[in-house]
Amino acid sequence: MFYPGPIERLIENLTKLPGIGRKTATRLTFFLLNSKGGYISELSESLVDVKEKIKLCSVCFNITDVDPCIICTDPRRDGSIVCVVEEASHMMVVESANPGRYKYHILHGVINPIEGIGPDEVRIKELYDRIVREGIKEVIIATNPNMEGNTTAHYISEILKPLEVKITRIASGIPIGGDIIYIDPLTIKSSIDNRKNL
Repeated sequence: MFYPGPIERLIENLTKLPGIGRKTATRLTFFLLNSKGGYISELSESLVDVKEKIKLCSVCFNITDVDPCIICTDPRRDGSIVCVVEEASHMMVVESANPGRYKYHILHGVINPIEGIGPDEVRIKELYDRIVREGIKEVIIATNPNMEGNTTAHYISEILKPLEVKITRIASGIPIGGDIIYIDPLTIKSSIDNRKNL
């Protein structure tokens, strides 16, 4: 079934969003069609604002509307520790568990030779330069515990060795509340390898 041109155009544009199929896009289109005019204006302005006003922080590469970002300029944070994450969304997760403690460095990806992503495509050189410039004492590497995340963590640790900076890696293993019977062998191995004294 084909709808009038403007409706069909909106449906097509919505299907370009991740996880949105034609059925959901059609439902969203009719929701918007039946919404009050003020909501549509607010939504369209917010979309334009995101595109025009959001940029990357020149220090940590977080997404922000001010430069440097509010995390980099927060004097209460420990400026000697930087937590390295893959994406800004990962930083938000770490921050929700440890609010106001660290400063961050967002790589915007990981090393993945299969996809042609090398160290120069993620912000590792900028991390190195920042450590030298700011006199950072510890780097917490919080990349995902998968092949690409581990490769990136290893590369970062190797490139930072000459700086004599403390390099730590987040532990990976059995989640709190998890049942050991349902955990995969690789996670069990990681949990045992990263065990600590009680």
